[in-house]
Amino acid sequence: MAAHAGAGTAPHADAARADDEARALLPASAPVAGHDDEDEEDLEERAFEASEKVIVSLSSDDADADLEAQLASSSGSPPFSWRKLWLYTGPGFLMSIAFLDPGNLEGDLQAGAAAGDTLLWLLMWATAMGLLVQLLAARLGVATGRHLAELCRDEYPDWARRALWLMAEVAMVGADIQEVIGSAIAIKILSRGYLPLWAGVVITALDCFIFLSLENYGVRKLEAVFAVLIATMAVSFAWMFTDTKPNGKDLLVGILVPKLSSKTIRQAVGVVGCVIMPHNVFLHSALVQSRKIDPKKEYQVREALRYYSIESTVALAISFMINLFVTTVFAKGFYGTKEAGSIGLENAGQYLQEKFGGGFLPILYIWGIGLLAAGQSSTITGTYAGQFIMGGFLNLKLKKWLRALITRSFAIVPTIVVALFFDSSDALDVLNEWLNVLQSIQIPFALIPLITLVSKEQVMGVFKIGHKMQAVTWTVAALLITINGYLLLDFFSSEIRGPLYGSVLCVAVLAYAAFVLYLILRGTEISNKIIVAIRKRLS
Repeated sequence: MAAHAGAGTAPHADAARADDEARALLPASAPVAGHDDEDEEDLEERAFEASEKVIVSLSSDDADADLEAQLASSSGSPPFSWRKLWLYTGPGFLMSIAFLDPGNLEGDLQAGAAAGDTLLWLLMWATAMGLLVQLLAARLGVATGRHLAELCRDEYPDWARRALWLMAEVAMVGADIQEVIGSAIAIKILSRGYLPLWAGVVITALDCFIFLSLENYGVRKLEAVFAVLIATMAVSFAWMFTDTKPNGKDLLVGILVPKLSSKTIRQAVGVVGCVIMPHNVFLHSALVQSRKIDPKKEYQVREALRYYSIESTVALAISFMINLFVTTVFAKGFYGTKEAGSIGLENAGQYLQEKFGGGFLPILYIWGIGLLAAGQSSTITGTYAGQFIMGGFLNLKLKKWLRALITRSFAIVPTIVVALFFDSSDALDVLNEWLNVLQSIQIPFALIPLITLVSKEQVMGVFKIGHKMQAVTWTVAALLITINGYLLLDFFSSEIRGPLYGSVLCVAVLAYAAFVLYLILRGTEISNKIIVAIRKRLS
């Protein structure tokens, strides 16, 4: 009987093996005959597996279906629940970390030292623009059940998809270098200089994996770690704020009265430019999928969008307050002084110590603790974003630890090189300027695909944004791209000299502008007319 059974199953085993070989040879998007849709979906890279998602429903599926039917007939909205808001809380706070990374903190302290409290109004409005962009990213992820990188893979032709992936990776590596260096500076401060910059880089790289391993115990555990790190930043910088006793009237005027002078234009551009981090747009569209939501059920999508909007707004309000604390502290201590032009992330702690001294806890170490929390949290989210970007664009279905290792390696190798060769304040400031430029260049390649996709009914269904919202978002995008264009023009005009470098820069600018125009015009009537005209001329 055993021999007979073995003989009977051998053909099936051979057939299964042949089927698996055929599947391996086919592209990821091509189905194999004989497999159902569920097997086909298993080939797709997912931000979160079904078993990893947080259940947000407080009732049975039947009760949800009945409530959805009632709301559809009455055109009402889902009832508010504090418990559900708590269940949805998490992704927005992880997203807000990008508004608090070491690069942003350096922009804050330089704006405060150079312009005082006069740019606080711009910080507030820049945060509001960032909130709009992040809400669109969340809308895209919830309504489609897929994140931005995955949708770009399907939306654009192969050459454009690969170009977008490359741009996203470059932006992520640039941000990661700043974040890891920020953590390394904090470790150097807290170790009283015993640990050099390169040692801090290695420590940050290793403990990033330790924190990410918490995800194996559930995404809520990882979110709890981020809550502790954000609270640490808030307490540290609020402590500094109260220690320095800033002028309340100047603070209020700075927030409410727009003021901009030719001397502070560069700091103003830096404040706005730091707000939109390209990798953060990809990250948020993936993080919202950590909750168990069926994108085919309109009631669940509307409910999720409601709670995510509240959570993201609260998270960015907290990040605005933390950025305000940093800006105000350095405005109080260094505005109008000779140190204002030379202060940076690496020497900021020492300047604070010389200016304000210490009390129960020296302000140098308070700054170090806050900076370490900012660097650690942003490094982890950067690695997280890198996993989604790589997996989404390339459809790589790899184990999470392997994706994290690959993503971390992209950033950690150049960062160690940077730590070894740029171990001085002036060199780090120059490097930071180049990294800010690098990320500014990438902004259109996250913003334009995002707005294009959330405006398409084929992608979003009933959740596509309306014409008025499209006008607002394109205006914000145009403003952000223009501001960053000014930053790039100002930077390259002072750095690039000679006809050879000028010629290379012109070619690069033309190619860059052509790709941006392609992304904007793709699929519109104008682009279709251009294509028809070119075909007629060539035929």
